[in-house]
Amino acid sequence: MTDQMTLRGRTAVITGAGSGIGRAIASSLAQRGCHLALADVNTEGLAETVSLLPVSGLRVTQHQLDVADRAQVAAFPAIVREAHGGADLLVNNAGVALGGTFEMVSEADFDWLFNINFHGVVSMTRAFLPLLRASTEARLVNISSIFGIVAPAEQVAYAASKFAVRGFSEALRHELDGTTVGVTVVHPGGVRTNIAERARAPEGVDDTEAAQRRAAFKKFLRMPPAKAGEIIVRGIEQRRKRVLVGSDAVGLSLLARLAPVSYWSIMAKGLPK
Repeated sequence: MTDQMTLRGRTAVITGAGSGIGRAIASSLAQRGCHLALADVNTEGLAETVSLLPVSGLRVTQHQLDVADRAQVAAFPAIVREAHGGADLLVNNAGVALGGTFEMVSEADFDWLFNINFHGVVSMTRAFLPLLRASTEARLVNISSIFGIVAPAEQVAYAASKFAVRGFSEALRHELDGTTVGVTVVHPGGVRTNIAERARAPEGVDDTEAAQRRAAFKKFLRMPPAKAGEIIVRGIEQRRKRVLVGSDAVGLSLLARLAPVSYWSIMAKGLPK
């Protein structure tokens, strides 16, 4: 096995590719000569992603996909196999946000987030694992969050889903040890995407308060998506098991190691009052 995973000529399936980190990962992979099967619920976003890619000589396909729809997900590998012949990379990037305390978040909203952020990852992995196993070298890349390492107040649903992605990814990596399929779990810090603007507000929160919550969260989203995408793809090339994206992610990961029980009391001091 070479020092780095060769991405040229490989085929990558990316969910949530219509914007943000998914679009940036697609761009970095395309620059390395990787064929792409791009999926998102937003077809306009997908078309914009493709228009921005260096696609000369590459096979790039667009697919409208709701990762929370298990029937759609189950049918997707056959579509990719027909278009690309197989898949070597699966990047489970699609995700949504939902702020609010546990008591503020309805059961329906909690389930909505989990169906996308966690069950979508599990369903996509189950569907595509046979294609990945058929590759000479494959990689499953699951996008968690720094909130899969630390769990702030008022992020109970989001943090729970991202911790679940981390646990799923780590256990699956151990099960696949010795096979041709590696597993990378990614923990981005504050990346400047539209996740805050698209975050669902809990029931009972008026528009003004919801806007204030989104604005406060958005202040922490500083890293350009292109930089995040490049960090993630370099991690894939290096076959890294965990990728921390951003100095904030590195710092909070260290804090969680040093103060695994009391880190929140330290974190909270840096939040706006």
